[in-house]
Amino acid sequence: MNLAYKDIKHSFSKFIITAISVGILLGIVIIMIGVYRGMVFDAKELVKDLDVDIWVVQQNTLGPFAESSKIHEDLKNQISYQEGIQSAEAITFQNIQISNNYGDFKAMLVGYDPFGKISAINPKKLIAGRTLKKQHYEIVVDVKTHYKLGEKIKLGRDFYKVVGITKNAVSNGGDYLMFVSLKDAQILQFTYSNERIRKDEKRGISGGNPHLVNAIIAKVKKGYNIKKVAKNIEDKTQKSVYTTNDELKLLMYRVIKKSSKQIGTFTIILIIVSIVIIALIIYTMTLEKMKELSIMKLIGISNWTIAKMIMSETIILGILAFISGNIFAHLISDKFPKRIVLLWGDATILFGVIILFSVFASFFGIYKVFKTDPTEAIGG
Repeated sequence: MNLAYKDIKHSFSKFIITAISVGILLGIVIIMIGVYRGMVFDAKELVKDLDVDIWVVQQNTLGPFAESSKIHEDLKNQISYQEGIQSAEAITFQNIQISNNYGDFKAMLVGYDPFGKISAINPKKLIAGRTLKKQHYEIVVDVKTHYKLGEKIKLGRDFYKVVGITKNAVSNGGDYLMFVSLKDAQILQFTYSNERIRKDEKRGISGGNPHLVNAIIAKVKKGYNIKKVAKNIEDKTQKSVYTTNDELKLLMYRVIKKSSKQIGTFTIILIIVSIVIIALIIYTMTLEKMKELSIMKLIGISNWTIAKMIMSETIILGILAFISGNIFAHLISDKFPKRIVLLWGDATILFGVIILFSVFASFFGIYKVFKTDPTEAIGG
């Protein structure tokens, strides 16, 4: 006799509603895991899109993402002639705030030489228009900024025409990427206003240098050891030089470390709360049918048979909650402003954890049944 099946059938609607309610909580757990995965994915995305081997930044800094970095643009010429270097280009990164008809948002402005040998735009992510072909007043934006081809965007004192649209091109913080020429980026980031220049000149300070950049990126020729080439450049230029692997480690262990720990802690708390709720639900469901369970014991049904029924119901509740949680998570994941990465591997691990602790949670109800005197069923 399948007691679990009959008991669930007896209160089917209540059981399903309970499973869906727990599932929504598990869905939030899945989303939180997806937020962490998205953060890790975004942190690596820009570095991978650039597809270079070496990053040269200001001496004694962890730039350009973990710390501010400013070096001279013409350093790229010196690096280009170093042994083992295939090509080198200057690049800038600047966080900006944008307002349009769809609201306010933060973006990262990337400046690169459109005629250089290294493009900052991943061609696989360009879904409309083209890349930059002029040194001034052109811009490539992300599709989520809602700008259209040909539209004008005001940055600083100038207007930039949208010539290309990308998809899923984001900064290490998950902000939309916008691409302009290196010369335009230098003006926006390093050139002071006329009023500021006049005031500085009265103090004996010269104006801002528009020939600064945040980093020099370079590709290494095949057959050369990247670490040795990086060490050689560091010795000759007196700058901090990182390989792409080093840069990814900096992003993971310096830039997003604290945020990932916070999300991880919150996720663990949600999992514990989910398990406690499942345990309380099963315990409450057991209490509600104690009279029926006592009668079952009175007519000779063993404790083990009843225990299997409670355990089966708990596992079924965990499975249904997990399924509904996944459906809920996938339905709302696209509504978040930043990337949510839902991996089946993470879902499988969570499923195992939920089933394991669901079985554990059923022990509270089973213990109550074992301690119940069958004679309680007599007399109502």
